[in-house]
Amino acid sequence: MKNAFVFPGQGAQYPGMGKTYYDTNSFAKRIFEQANELLGFRISDVMFTGTEEELKQTNITQPAIFLHSIIAFKSVEATKPDMVAGHSLGEFSALVANGTLSFESGLQLVSLRAQAMQKACEATPSTMAAVLGLADEKVEEICAAVSKETREVVVPANYNCPGQLVISGSIKGIEIACEKLREAGAKRALILPVGGAFHSPLMEPARKELQDAIEATNFHTPSCPVYQNVAAKGVINKDEIKQNLIDQLTSAVRWTQCIEAMIADGADKFTEAGPGKVLQGLILKINKNVQTEGVS
Repeated sequence: MKNAFVFPGQGAQYPGMGKTYYDTNSFAKRIFEQANELLGFRISDVMFTGTEEELKQTNITQPAIFLHSIIAFKSVEATKPDMVAGHSLGEFSALVANGTLSFESGLQLVSLRAQAMQKACEATPSTMAAVLGLADEKVEEICAAVSKETREVVVPANYNCPGQLVISGSIKGIEIACEKLREAGAKRALILPVGGAFHSPLMEPARKELQDAIEATNFHTPSCPVYQNVAAKGVINKDEIKQNLIDQLTSAVRWTQCIEAMIADGADKFTEAGPGKVLQGLILKINKNVQTEGVS
């Protein structure tokens, strides 16, 4: 049996997240206070008492989920992972879990990533849409056709599970694509309430900003492979990990392919460390024969 640990991305946040850890665990309290100091503001206060709207701000959401995920992972650290993966933002949590990044470096990169993405979103109005009930290949074909016809950015962004793919791009491009996807038989093609086109070429300014920070950060040889969003295979070379992390912001999250590769390499138990249960649900849609559990 191989234990795989997986870490959620943006969208898993909820008001009050992490407060039980803070109140009942001295180690968790120390980590929260360290994060408050590193970030220069009390993110713990926003996590514990902030509104849902406050938690949705990208510069809060991303470090909050990262922090919660690492504390959840540390609470069961006696169970060593044989492999790790993270969905989008969650890849940074995965890289702390397998020792590639220190907690401090991970938090600093996540904070910078959130701010860079926020700036990119404000510079170019853009959005994302969830497409349900259509084959990935058909979604890819329609995105490519719309991009070619309109010269708008429209790309597959998140391969979440079979029959669930999120697309990303300009507002006009996504609106046209959604109409064509519904005509092609999609059960739903629903524009999401997000402020930007994550995992698309429109994130290029954020990628450049993050690249400088990643290249200046010390990466260590990991204790186990990380199945990165860009590569969808186990990676252990720290230079390759670094390049994949840089490319991640403008490339698709190949989550379905990551999970399939982990199962092919022997994973039969998946533990989701962090807020929520979204990844457990996606994993069971990819392969119902594996065991899933959560630590949150």
